[in-house]
Amino acid sequence: MTDALKRLSDEGVAIWLDDLSRKRLTSGNLAELVRDKHVVGVTTNPTIFQKAIGGSDDSYDEQLRDLAVRGVTVEEAVRMMTSADVREAADVLRGVYDSSNGRDGRVSIEVDPRLAHNTEATIAEAKQLAWLVDRPNTLIKIPATLAGLPAITAVIAQGISVNVTLIFSLERYRGVMDAFLTGLEQAKANGHDLSSIESVASFFVSRVDTEIDKRLDKLATPEAKAAKSKAAVANAQLAYQVYEEVFSSDRWKALAADGAKPQRPLWASTGVKDPSLDDTLYVVELVAPGTVNTMPEATLNAVADHGVVRGDTITGSYAAAQAAIDGLAALGVSYDDVVQVLEDEGVEKFEASWKELLDTVSASLQEFAPKGGSAK
Repeated sequence: MTDALKRLSDEGVAIWLDDLSRKRLTSGNLAELVRDKHVVGVTTNPTIFQKAIGGSDDSYDEQLRDLAVRGVTVEEAVRMMTSADVREAADVLRGVYDSSNGRDGRVSIEVDPRLAHNTEATIAEAKQLAWLVDRPNTLIKIPATLAGLPAITAVIAQGISVNVTLIFSLERYRGVMDAFLTGLEQAKANGHDLSSIESVASFFVSRVDTEIDKRLDKLATPEAKAAKSKAAVANAQLAYQVYEEVFSSDRWKALAADGAKPQRPLWASTGVKDPSLDDTLYVVELVAPGTVNTMPEATLNAVADHGVVRGDTITGSYAAAQAAIDGLAALGVSYDDVVQVLEDEGVEKFEASWKELLDTVSASLQEFAPKGGSAK
């Protein structure tokens, strides 16, 4: 059952799980996925935690009772619960971290999405999360907003490993890699061991097709129909081309000589949204050395069951990929507008999930509060 996943791993794609919950930890499910399905990392986001903590199981009840008795604030309670899950997941993956020399075995936790446009607050939150989780195999997720770019640099400069999230455009991806390299240069100046700093750049995939296909459907022409569901893979393929360019530069070589490791492209949002498409599309069409693919469990299982891994499907695809993106403009679909809409929506969706999570935890704290007490 795991042959396709092993082949994917053998091709140089690190398989990460895009999900985490207390139940997944206590049941031993995460450990099983590491053992049986080549999972070597975990990503989380506000929506994942909202679904986990707001779900119907009682995995968090004991901790919620203790937090209610202590009278902590709702925001402190959320951080205590989410950091506990990330800490335990990091412990489950510690063996992978050690055996891969720190490359994999990583677990991500995201800064408060409400801080996405506040550089200084993002930096402060990232430092706090790194301290709170207190595991060497943690990645702090910072969104690739314009305000996020200098935060990425500042956090890496302090020796903290970072997962840059919500990247949609090639231009912003270049900015992310520049922020990473600048952070490494500052980290070196600050006396940090560059070999201990890990980073991934989460380039979102399926949402690009969702937004562009919606616009193509409105055009309702044969040319628009023929262009459907091609832009997301093409966009990611071009991102890998940019990655190869940056990480073969003299600037990078100087950092590599001091022990730095490349910031790997991570394919995120790889669950297929359109049921008419192959449910392994955003995995099997994005195979290349030195990449990460973080998958929801349904996608992971689909690849294990019927995924056809054909080797490297990115290198050498760049001319066709560029033609696919250029073709959008000819049809009247603005790439620049699409990626800006997606970034704005991405931040908004995570903010909404975070607010829903705060509301859920607030209600639970009220429920578990000692008689006459209340959550703050």
